[in-house]
Amino acid sequence: MKMTGRHIAVILAAFMVAQPGAVFGASHREAPITALDRAADIADFFAFVSYDDPTKVTFILDVDPLLDASNGPNYFPFDPGIQYAINIDNNQTAMAEVSFQFQFSSPASALPNIYTGFLGALSGIPAPADSPAPVPPGTPIIPPAITALTGAGSGGFNLSQTYTITMLVNGVPTVLTKQGGGNFYAVPANVGPRTMPNYPALAAQGIYTTSNGIRVFAGTADDPFYIDLGAAFDTFNPRSGAFPSGIPGVLTAAQDADNTQNYAPDNVSGYNVNVIAIEVPIAMLTSTGQVEPPTSSAATIGAWGTTSRPAVTIRSAPAPVRYAGSFQQVQRMGNPLINELIIGTGFKDYWSMSQPVNDSQFANFDLDPKLARVLNAAYEALFGAGVFPIPTPPRTDLLPLVTYAPPIAATGTPAGPVADLLRLNTGVPPTPAANRSRLGLLGGDAAGYPNGRRISDDVTDISLRVVQGILADSTKYNLLLGDGVNVNDVPLQETFPYVGWAQSGYTARHVDPGEPGCTGDAGGICPIN
Repeated sequence: MKMTGRHIAVILAAFMVAQPGAVFGASHREAPITALDRAADIADFFAFVSYDDPTKVTFILDVDPLLDASNGPNYFPFDPGIQYAINIDNNQTAMAEVSFQFQFSSPASALPNIYTGFLGALSGIPAPADSPAPVPPGTPIIPPAITALTGAGSGGFNLSQTYTITMLVNGVPTVLTKQGGGNFYAVPANVGPRTMPNYPALAAQGIYTTSNGIRVFAGTADDPFYIDLGAAFDTFNPRSGAFPSGIPGVLTAAQDADNTQNYAPDNVSGYNVNVIAIEVPIAMLTSTGQVEPPTSSAATIGAWGTTSRPAVTIRSAPAPVRYAGSFQQVQRMGNPLINELIIGTGFKDYWSMSQPVNDSQFANFDLDPKLARVLNAAYEALFGAGVFPIPTPPRTDLLPLVTYAPPIAATGTPAGPVADLLRLNTGVPPTPAANRSRLGLLGGDAAGYPNGRRISDDVTDISLRVVQGILADSTKYNLLLGDGVNVNDVPLQETFPYVGWAQSGYTARHVDPGEPGCTGDAGGICPIN
């Protein structure tokens, strides 16, 4: 499917309307309800055609954001009281025809008298010769280093967690099972090299194939989002030292083309997140039950993630927690950043608990986005009149047209209702790594955001430019806006589950202002201001 500039403008106008204020922090703690219930907070949601197999789609749901890698002793289990779900609309109804529901067990303690969730070193360490009574010398004290999720090599894995997967097709549930039998185990945090000497090999054991050919992974991994959060939330105050253009927040052409270096601190660096990833054959997702060409109206799907809790939670120590009642939605996410800044604070929780099919009720937030006015006022007060013009409202370039439309959906595809879904044309092949653009469709990359969303897509810079008005008039509103953070702090994988493995609690560091880590700046020191 050939992409033209007009096509890109049309689809971005349609896709970005629900997020004109979408600039900061993906959806890390974006609503009051999830600021208080962080385990149910959806940090990011991704959907893309698998890089190494264009007959499959990978969905990634990131929850419980900004996990400090060293924060033991319990680290970061999934909440057994939450139902995590990935939902797919394949017939333009904005309702789920296919869903995958993940439910986790309570962490099981194999060593209830040990003080930490993970303990191990070498091939095991016994009590020394001078061990005081009543523990005689030679008594096993420290288990062997953890090299397996279960069985031999897992002796010090003190807080293991299993999960189940239920696939629903048109409301009919099927419990998925693992090829060869046994449990699905969640991958633990990366405690450090003494306890887990080969963490990549350990984490890879958490990639499973189900009996019907689906691949799954659940566990702690590197948080793949990247942004200068400190600058973004200080009433958008980009660091002047990162922008030789002379206007903070405006990249040079060379910086804009750079997919490999950062010019400002990545405040999400060094943090982990809990990840649920699932790779599904496209034939299981489309309404026709087969792989469709990009020109087919059945090729494009819409996807979103949800977290839900039972209506009643009963805590009566020392008895286990009990749950009662049906699941009630706590959070949802399709497109990045919509609830973060476009939805008013007084409506964020209501939006979080509502259904995409009813999103037309939030259209009033789109016509005169507050963030555009904040940027317009701040820049022109600091740098002079006319520096940051924005279109006159009503912002027709940001009308609520989030529907199935070309060029993502084929011409003739029913538009469906306005709804916050991450739309993906499953017939568009993945872009090879060497040719990918962090700017997705704005960079001419047909397989990038907003045709789905890959974990490397720079939604911050894309959204900033849409907020300024590039879709209304690309010659008048054409600043190369960005935060100066162009790439994740650790390499991403080219194969499932695509995220980087969890950062080590022993070695992880945050790239802060004034510290080394901004490779695009002189000396590699991140600017403070």
